[in-house]
Amino acid sequence: MCGICGIVALDSRSRVQDSVLLQMNETLAHRGPDGEGVYLTPAAGLAMRRLSIIDLQTGDQPIANEEQTIWVVYNGEIYNFKQIRRELERKGHRFRTETDTEVIVHAYEEFGDACVDQFNGMFAFALWDQPRQRLLLVRDRLGIKPLYYCLTPHYLIFGSELKAVIAHPDAPREIDLVALDQFLTMEYIPGPRTIFKGIHKLPAGHRLILEDGNCRAEQYWNVPYRPVIDNEEQCVEALRELIDDAVQLRMIADVPLGAFLSGGIDSSSVVAVMSQASEQPVRTFSIGFRDATYNELPYARLVSEHFATDHHEEVLEPNIAEMTVRLVEHLDEPFGDFSIFPTFLVSEVARKYVKVVLSGDGGDELFAGYETYVAQRLARYYDTWLPALMRQRILPGLMDYVSPRPEKKGLINKTKRFVEGAALAPNLQHTRWMTFMDRAAKARLYRPVVSASLNGDAPETVLDRYFQEAAGRDSLAQQQYVDVKTYLVDDILTKVDRMSMAVSLEARVPLLDHRIVEFALNLPPQMKLTRHTTKSILRRTMAGRVPQEVLEKPKEGFSIPLKHWLRRELRPLMTDLLAPDTIRRRGYFDPDCIGAWMKEHLEQRANHSHRLWGLMVFELWHRHVVDDRRPSRAAAREALR
Repeated sequence: MCGICGIVALDSRSRVQDSVLLQMNETLAHRGPDGEGVYLTPAAGLAMRRLSIIDLQTGDQPIANEEQTIWVVYNGEIYNFKQIRRELERKGHRFRTETDTEVIVHAYEEFGDACVDQFNGMFAFALWDQPRQRLLLVRDRLGIKPLYYCLTPHYLIFGSELKAVIAHPDAPREIDLVALDQFLTMEYIPGPRTIFKGIHKLPAGHRLILEDGNCRAEQYWNVPYRPVIDNEEQCVEALRELIDDAVQLRMIADVPLGAFLSGGIDSSSVVAVMSQASEQPVRTFSIGFRDATYNELPYARLVSEHFATDHHEEVLEPNIAEMTVRLVEHLDEPFGDFSIFPTFLVSEVARKYVKVVLSGDGGDELFAGYETYVAQRLARYYDTWLPALMRQRILPGLMDYVSPRPEKKGLINKTKRFVEGAALAPNLQHTRWMTFMDRAAKARLYRPVVSASLNGDAPETVLDRYFQEAAGRDSLAQQQYVDVKTYLVDDILTKVDRMSMAVSLEARVPLLDHRIVEFALNLPPQMKLTRHTTKSILRRTMAGRVPQEVLEKPKEGFSIPLKHWLRRELRPLMTDLLAPDTIRRRGYFDPDCIGAWMKEHLEQRANHSHRLWGLMVFELWHRHVVDDRRPSRAAAREALR
C-alpha cells in the first residue's frame, strides 16, 4: 500500500522539476511512512511513499525491468501475483524481488496494456515506458484505490489524492459549482468530476494512456451481463467457494493483519472465513458509542466469542470538534458521509496492533442489503395506488408536523424518510432515497451565482446514465449496478481508503473481488431480496458458519449520533462555520435559509443534520484548501469555548 504521484511533460520545451515532484510526494507521507522513491527524467517523474506490506526487504519502488526502460509506481495489492509470476518466469522473465509490484512491469512487457486483465486485486499504478515516451495510468476494476489527474497546457499531473495534484503550481484551483451541487445533493462528488474544474478522478475499471502528445481514457472492465443458472443450491455453493477463496487470497501479508468487526453479516462472514483459514486467533476490532441505539458492540462481541478471536473494542467519546477539523483535512474535497468518524476511529484502534485489516464493505451493494432496495420495491405500490397530490403534497405536509425521534432509526424516522423520498419524481427511481437536498431546498439555499452555473446539469443525470447502461437487467440489478458505479466507489470506498490511510493502515475488501461482483450482480433478484429480507443468498451461504443471531439481525449501518452532536458538542463549531457573515461573504448560499435550518434543528422540530453537516464540511474545506488557512485542531477547541 502506497501513495503515488507524477508529472509528465507534454512538449519538449517543458521539463519536470524535481522540487515540485518531491513536494507532491510529501503530501502523501501518511499513505506511506516506511519509505519513498523517485524516478526522474526531464520528460517524466514518478514518485511514491511506501507502506511496507509484502517483501519488506527488496520491495522498494519505483521498480524497473531488467533493462531499466520501463518503470512503475504502484498503490495497492495484486493478490494473485505469485501465480502470474510463475507464468511469466516460464516465458523467460527474470525477477529481482519478491514483491507484487515487479509483476506489473513484466506483465506489461508480455501483455501490453491488457496486463491489467491478469490482475486480481486493488490497485492504482503509473507505468512509464521510456523508449516509447508513453505513460499508462490504471485504476482497479471497482475503484478501491484512488487516482486523480489533470491536463495543463504543459503537463499531465497525477496522484493518489487530490492534495498531491494541487501541490503542483500549474494545477487548477477553480471550484466546480456543478460538483458542489452534486455534493450537497448526494454527500459525495461522483466521478469523473472533482470539486475543482479540470481535475478528474480516473473512473474505476479505466486506464489512461498518454502517447505522442495525445491523452485518452478507456474502459477495460465493466460488470458483464450474463445471468447465472437459476438454481439456488448451486449458487449458494458457488458463492461459498468464491468468498472462501477471495478472503484467503487477501490474507497474504508479511506483516500482522486483522479484521474490522461490526457484528453485521458482512464483516462476520469475513471473520468466519479468516478464522477457518488461520492457525492463530484472528485479531478483530470494534468500536461503540454511549448512545445504545448507535452501539453494536454486543453483536461484535458475540461473533468474537463464537470464533475465539483476539478481540479489541473501545467505547469512544472523542473530542468531536477537534476530530471534525482533522478528518476534513484528509478528505481533500467536500465529503458528507457521517460514517467517516467510526471508520477513522476503528482504523485508529486497529493500527495499534496491525498494518492490514480486512473489512466487509461491498456486501450491501452486491447482495441488496440496503433498506433503499426495500423502499424502492414498496414505492412501486405507493406510486401506483396513491394519487400524486397525496404523495407529493398532503402526506409530506402532514409529516412536517411529526417531530423526528431521537433514536437512530425507528418507525417514525423511517416513515418520514420514506414519505420525503416518495414525494420526489418517480423517474428518480432508486436514487430518490439517496438524495439529501431536493430541488426545493436548493432553490431556497442557492444564491444566483450557483443557480446560474448549473445550466440544468442536475445530479440525477449522472445516475440516469448508469441506469441506461444497465437497461435490460431486472430492476434490482439496475439499482445495484448504479450503486456500484456511484455510491460504492465515490462514497464507501473513498471513505474507507482515506480514513484507513490517515493512520497508515491498509484496508482490504474481499467481497469486492471482481469474481464475486460479476457473480452477485447477475443473480436472480429473488435470491438477493425476498419480500422484506435482504441479502437472502448471503444469509443462506453463511448459515451454520456465523451465529444465527447475526443472520437474523436487521441492518443497522455504521453510523454516529451526529444529529445529537450538532445540538451539543458540535453546536459551537456549527454556529461559527455557518455564521451569517461568513455565509454572506462566501456568496454561495442564503444565510437566512441556513439560519432557519439551524433553528429548526436545534429546537428539535426537524432533523437537518445532513444539510447542516454538508454545509459545515464545505466551509471547513474551503478554509483549509481554497483559503489555505489550514485550521488547526486548536482552533476547533477554541470554537468550543
